[in-house]
Formats: sequence, structure tokens, C-alpha cells
Amino acid sequence: MNTDFLDRLKRFDIPTCLRVCAGTDGSVTFLLEIMTRHDVTVLTEDQHQVPADEDMASLFNIDVGDDVNCRVVTLIADGVPYVYAKSLAPIGRMPESVRTDMTRADIPIGKILREHDIETRRDFDTIEMVKGESLFGCKSVLSRSYRIVHNGDVLMWINEQMPVDERWNL
Repeated sequence: MNTDFLDRLKRFDIPTCLRVCAGTDGSVTFLLEIMTRHDVTVLTEDQHQVPADEDMASLFNIDVGDDVNCRVVTLIADGVPYVYAKSLAPIGRMPESVRTDMTRADIPIGKILREHDIETRRDFDTIEMVKGESLFGCKSVLSRSYRIVHNGDVLMWINEQMPVDERWNL
């Protein structure tokens, strides 16, 4: 467990539901469905493949030029956007069935991993409060980054941004 991540999260003055979603090492989509009592819609803003640059190659321990899936989504429950997420995943590392579902776009990553019985863990990297950038009409944004690890390899890198406002008073 990254104790710096946890210590930083404890210091933020944020609604409890947001703190739970930001601190989970499980599926944010699943938690949102529990908290809002509504299905979560995944709205894909962008999805494309790029050749890995040096940073991506280092992160995933792959070769420069290997294909990496880039995905940007918004998680919405009952018409309210809660999370803006960017993910990177090396195409060659994904099992074929997972690759197919990932490229279908509007399926939550946690659900894909669960449906394909992929055992993973989430390793936290960063968490910070970002002020002055607007997200879903809010000027304070909690941003966290983490890696999804499978069999000792980084399967995905994810950055999630969540507005800090009353929408989390569930």
C-alpha cells in the first residue's frame, strides 16, 4: 500500500463518498452504482491506438513503437457526470477477449476484468487536488493515477479526475 497516497487522501476536505471512490483499490464504477442506486453509463470521448513512446515503453516494460490503446471516458449515473478517466493499455499484453471488449469502448474496465476473470491489483501512483481547471462545471478536481497489475505486469495505467462538489453528497 502506498502510504503517501493514503496520507494525502486523508488530508483532503472532501465529501465522504468522493473519498471512498478516490481511495478504493477496486472498481469506481461498481461503487458509483451502489452509492447512486443507478446504472453507470460509460461515455467514450475518444479511443485510439498509438505507438508507445519512451515513457509508455518504460511504464509498461514494452518496446518503443508497440501498440498502446488510449481511451478517454466519462462515467455518468442518472445523467450526472462523476468521473473523467484516461487509460493506457499495451495491446499485446491484453488477452484477446479483453482486447475485443476494450475496443468496443463503452464497457467499464472493472466489468471487463471481472467478466474475463482477470485477477488484478491496483497500485496507486499519485493523488492531488487540482484547482482552476474546470471539470463538469466544477473548479476543484481530485485527480488520481494508478496502475492495474496482472501477473506482475502493468496491464493498464489510469488517471481519474473527479469534481469536488455537492454531487458526492449521496
